[in-house]
Order: sequence, then C-alpha cells, then structure tokens
Amino acid sequence: MNALRHAVITGTGSYVPPHVVTNADLAARLGVEIEPFVSETLGIRERHVCGDDESTADLAEHASRRALSDAGVEPEAIDLLIVATDTPEFISPATSSVVHGRLGTTRAGTFDINAGCAGYVTALDVASKYIRADDRYERVLVVGAYAMSKYLDYGDKKTATIFADGAGATVVERSEAPGVLASELYADGRLACGMGVFAGGTAEPITEEVLRDGYRNHLRFVEKYPKEVNEEGWPRIARSVLSRIGRDVRDVKLWLWTQVNLSTIRIVMSALDVPMTRAHTVMGKWGYTGAACLPMALDDAARTGRLRDGDLVMLTGSGAGLAMGSVALQWRSGSTGR
Repeated sequence: MNALRHAVITGTGSYVPPHVVTNADLAARLGVEIEPFVSETLGIRERHVCGDDESTADLAEHASRRALSDAGVEPEAIDLLIVATDTPEFISPATSSVVHGRLGTTRAGTFDINAGCAGYVTALDVASKYIRADDRYERVLVVGAYAMSKYLDYGDKKTATIFADGAGATVVERSEAPGVLASELYADGRLACGMGVFAGGTAEPITEEVLRDGYRNHLRFVEKYPKEVNEEGWPRIARSVLSRIGRDVRDVKLWLWTQVNLSTIRIVMSALDVPMTRAHTVMGKWGYTGAACLPMALDDAARTGRLRDGDLVMLTGSGAGLAMGSVALQWRSGSTGR
C-alpha cells in the first residue's frame, strides 16, 4: 500500500429541514407527558422534521453542497459518491443516484450503504479504503441522510419523541498527511428484528391489510436492545481501534457518539474515564438523525471551534441491524470554509 495515499476530510456540511417540533409540541400531539425524560435522559429538546414536499434526497443535496463549498471542490471533481441511509428516496433506484443527478457529479460512481445508524462510519470506512487502494479515486463525497419522520407513528411515544430528520456530508480527499487512521465494523444479526420498518420490502410487501393495521409499515421497537450493546460495545470497539494505532483514550481530543441518548454517552465517557467536556452532542437541537447524526455532529464541532489541526477524533455509531462502527481520524484544518 502506498503510504502517501491517506484519506483526509477536507470539507463538512449539514442540513436540517426548517420545521421545528419541540417537546411541548410532541406532548400536546401525543396527549401524554414526555418530560423530564426526553430532555434530561435522552438530551433532546427539539427536532427538525421534513415537510410533505421534502425527502431524503433533498436533505442530502443541501448538506452535500455545503460540504463541497467548505472543501472548495466542484461537483465535477468528485470521483465517488456514497450515501448512507436507511430511509431511502425509493426502494429503487438508489438515493445516491438521485443526489448524483442533482449535484452534477458527472465523473463519479455512486452507491448507497444501509448499515442503519452506523451508516456514516461504515461509508467513511469504505471511502478511505477506496482512496488508499486505488489511485483513480482522489475525492469521495460521503453523505449520511435521514428522513425517519416519514415512517413515524405519532401515536407511538417510544419512537415519535426520539427520531428526526437531517443530513451531514463530508468531502474525503487523498493526502500525503494522515487523516483516517483506523476503523472497525461490528455486527450482531441476531438483533436484526429488534427495531426497524419491516413492511415494504420483499418479505412483507405493502398490502391493504398492512396499511389498515399501520404497525409494520412504521418504525417500531419490537424488542428492547440490551443496554450493554452500547454501554459496553462503544468503549470496546473504540479501544480496539485506538489500540491498532498505538493510541490511548487520553489522546482523543473529541468523542462523537451516536446521538440517540445523552445518558448513555455520559455512562460511556465515565467508563472510559474521560470528562464529558471531550464529547460533542447535537441531539438537544436536532434530535436523533440516525445515519446523519455523526457527520452533522462533526460539522457542528468544526464550525463551533471544537476542532484544531492535528486533533485525534473518534466517531462511533450503532443502530438497527445490529450494526456498529468506529473510526479514528486526525483532523486537518485549512479548508476554505474554516
């Protein structure tokens, strides 16, 4: 492998639809009290949701344009476009194909990745390997996009209070300086039926009966995931990635975790014996945006001055599947937007 072919993030961007739903709005719609649990335990105060005329590709397009502008890269210079989502624009064709056409990334190949809420770290892992392994790939646009509000039952307190819409994007370019340092993916398919939108595919096509029932065609928690999945799984996979680059948890300047539960992040940071000040969270203002939450948090951290050149950053995500992934990267400043 050519040691000079490193993958570095040179631009970030994020986007949320304009419509805001507060916890008070949700409580009124549900007809039940949701506080203080949602704001204090989950850490969510409000969330953005798509309007009737907005979809996953719209969110992805906006975030992508912001990341391209931040990197100072024209769409025609992108060699590969990867969209991570489990709320696709269509069953077929791929959401990435729709975004490809809108952006005009004319020389790029494209495909979707569905690894649930671990989608972005999985896509970043793939992008870095393309760049390192094949000299035809100089610039990859990696997008995480999520429009789960389209699949929510707003009578279901367990899901309606958590999930939201948004997109985050990163431009990943070849560099002679280290960027993405190491990564690891993990899965446990025994938990595949625990959470999801189960109707609409080949196993359970949409029928009149499915629509009347209204259960399997909406997002559902069917089986509760053991809390150890994240509370023990996140530190384990992060430590494993760090060990491969000879680094320690104390070396990490910023930790980004799946933005689903603030109390879980606090537990994990305590288990790592790292102060919460080294974690960055965005669920308070944006809710839980699944595959988009990590690139959105990264963009927010960059634009609010949380990152400095050379900082060691850890991104760890997990979600339905069960799928989990973790990436260690060295932050490189200097793109046009910073």
